[in-house]
Amino acid sequence: MQTTTLRTVNGYAISRCVPQDIPSVIDINYKTLPEHYSDEFYYEILNSFPEGFLVARGDDRVVGYIMNRVEFGFSNVKGFSLSRKGHVVSVAVLEEDRGKGLGRALVEEGIRAIQEKGCREVFLEVRITNSVAIKLYGDLGFQTTQTLHHYYRDGEDAYLMAKSLA
Repeated sequence: MQTTTLRTVNGYAISRCVPQDIPSVIDINYKTLPEHYSDEFYYEILNSFPEGFLVARGDDRVVGYIMNRVEFGFSNVKGFSLSRKGHVVSVAVLEEDRGKGLGRALVEEGIRAIQEKGCREVFLEVRITNSVAIKLYGDLGFQTTQTLHHYYRDGEDAYLMAKSLA
């Protein structure tokens, strides 16, 4: 399968996800995150916003991914105004491939795709105990706008973090 590389980072290629990548993405999700989605959900995200579903490849294997979608609703940045916004649904990198800039590259390229769709902001939810991700998002300009109590199935709280793209 031939995919176009959007960016290379430390020998890894960031490219668009293709349907054949979904089983690897699902496997990464199960290995790295406590939240899981139905298989159909991954294909739905891929079909609705293929530009925003990206993978990181190394040695001909998928080692990380980001899923984004475009939504319309109340702003997470500018009060009660309506906004077209990007939602970072899920980001994960296999443990053995972490610390190489892949998470940052995936988020940066995901934001680029979101901007190209005309979104004026981007938001995500992150576990309040995930200090590595919170630091990364903060370094990329996201700000915590709200604490979502008992957001996750196991009862853990999440931070809602958002960034203006205007």
